[in-house]
Amino acid sequence: MNAPPWSVIFGSVALLCVGCNSTTPEPASVEIGFPPFQLTIVRMATDPFLQRFNLILNVKGTNGCSSSTELFPDTGYAGRRNIYQALKGSVYVVGQYDARVIDPQSCRISLSEFRHLDREVIFIGSFDQDEHKHWTYVSAAQRLELPFEKR
Repeated sequence: MNAPPWSVIFGSVALLCVGCNSTTPEPASVEIGFPPFQLTIVRMATDPFLQRFNLILNVKGTNGCSSSTELFPDTGYAGRRNIYQALKGSVYVVGQYDARVIDPQSCRISLSEFRHLDREVIFIGSFDQDEHKHWTYVSAAQRLELPFEKR
């Protein structure tokens, strides 16, 4: 019996690795407001083959404040977070299953029920994966607001 050629073995391993999720953290950032503050969501795979990720929200203000919190995990193509500017100055980070309110002056992040969010908001953009499945920020000028699917 002949052993398989090395090219077949290496090709199979390469194909398997292409389908794997990297455990390297993927940060995506945007500066919002005036004075600007930095909003970053870091995505990290929790499974090598399934689309499952932990998401960490980091806020850094120009006045030196900063804070961080875990967001509801992406358990299968539910990682997108829409970003909104509320008329009262707060910034909302809204996902399929959770909503965070950020006070830009203190960098304070709080969890909120959807029904308590102001309806008078401006869509700024989204943190989402691109066509190559890389985590990125997409501004409102690049793509219109996408609604969340009811499940």
